Amino acid sequence: MELPAENKRTALLALAVLGALLAAALTVFIVFDGDDEDAGGGNTASAAPSAEKSGSGGADADSGSDEPGDAEASPIVALSEVDEAHTVMAKYMAGINTYDYKSNAVAWVPPLLELTTGDTRMKQLTTLPSGKTWATCQAEQCESKGTAVVVRDAVISDDLVRDSGRTISSLVKATSTVTAGGQSTTESNEWLVTVQEDGGRWVVSGFDIFGLGDVGASEESGE
Repeated sequence: MELPAENKRTALLALAVLGALLAAALTVFIVFDGDDEDAGGGNTASAAPSAEKSGSGGADADSGSDEPGDAEASPIVALSEVDEAHTVMAKYMAGINTYDYKSNAVAWVPPLLELTTGDTRMKQLTTLPSGKTWATCQAEQCESKGTAVVVRDAVISDDLVRDSGRTISSLVKATSTVTAGGQSTTESNEWLVTVQEDGGRWVVSGFDIFGLGDVGASEESGE
């Protein structure tokens, strides 16, 4: 039995509407599914800079950076070597302030010069008193005893550009007690002393006055 023409048109129209709805649903599903995939891809891309930053941090650690919290960073100079450098500084600064009226440059200079670079400047600095000061010392049969102590480190460096090696500059307090004519006078000065690494050992390369301290203060006066 055939359906009336009007019923056929209604059925076809219903099928067309249903098809359109199905097509629309499929389109929406495909579009939203694609957006989700794009969003996931965007998260992966944004994570890349973080990974690069982490890698950069790792490179800094390997290079021994001084950034706080860098567990792999190593000091320029190990503490044991710093102690050795301090010993050389103190020994030299005490030595140049230790002599008496019988001291002879031929015997007095070489041991102290061994603690230095031995260059022209250090040869000029490593000397006994001279002129009127030395004449007075001999006349009064003077005796000077020196002591020195490292107060603090100022600079620790490793000059890679000029290839001058590792150096340490420290503040050193040197004290000398001079006895002459039955009286004793104590003088103290603070010096900025620099040592450099030379053939596996530390040697003094220079020193400059840092402060006058209590220069000329007498023990007898209680100053």
